[in-house]
Amino acid sequence: MLVYLDGVGLCAPGLTGWSASREILAGHEPYLKVPFIRPAPTILSPMDRRRCGNTVLLALQAGQEAIEHAEVDPHDVNTVFSSSDGDMEIIHDLCTTLAQPGCSVSPTRFHNSVHNAAVGYWGIATGSQQASTSLTCYDATFVAGLIESIVQVAEGCRPVLYVAYDWPPPPPLHAKRPLAAAFGVGMLLSPQCTDRSIAVLDIDILNTCTDDVGTMDNAQLEVLRRGNPSARALPLLAAVARRKSDIVILEHLDSGRAKIAVTTHS
Repeated sequence: MLVYLDGVGLCAPGLTGWSASREILAGHEPYLKVPFIRPAPTILSPMDRRRCGNTVLLALQAGQEAIEHAEVDPHDVNTVFSSSDGDMEIIHDLCTTLAQPGCSVSPTRFHNSVHNAAVGYWGIATGSQQASTSLTCYDATFVAGLIESIVQVAEGCRPVLYVAYDWPPPPPLHAKRPLAAAFGVGMLLSPQCTDRSIAVLDIDILNTCTDDVGTMDNAQLEVLRRGNPSARALPLLAAVARRKSDIVILEHLDSGRAKIAVTTHS
């Protein structure tokens, strides 16, 4: 399965956008983990930004940057949004509310709790009526979403925006799902080479479990990779940032791996 990568969006501590992060991921500049600022995607109106939670803002920031980088109209692309856990902050608030007398749940909080909340706000922000898929696969979520996106590109012969995102849950949920930091990545995938194409991705699913998976040379980035399922994208992004042909092995399910041949365009 082969697709062209036309645009990238990135939102994480110390990685504020693809343009600013590319040299860091390539190892040419130091990585500095700084306090993470709550995303504020301009694609959303101020009122809608106030209504949605951090997880949705993270997803839309990554998706918006990928669309702008690829210079495509969001009305023309299908979307795949993946998150290992959804909005755990909203889940915590709902559980806390239900444990109190009265159990009065805010309708706004409830509609933010569903797993496709992020793509719902994407549709509101862009007015897109194209098909969308929201999925989860626990720690294998990033690769699962990437495979789904590439299949849709191949079957539909049209671009697909893929967004993977996860925000750490608050206590006490964090003790059971200790995500290291927020991470969101957007990738605009196309069936044909365009003037904006920056890399070719050729993916193969390996029905074998090997230890030879992609890691990050920088110790702090490796902590981020291990500590957030969406950050499993980092070795792939680093290969693209280095602008050299490379083979990246990513963790998929317990019984397999995803092998991605990366050929970059100058």
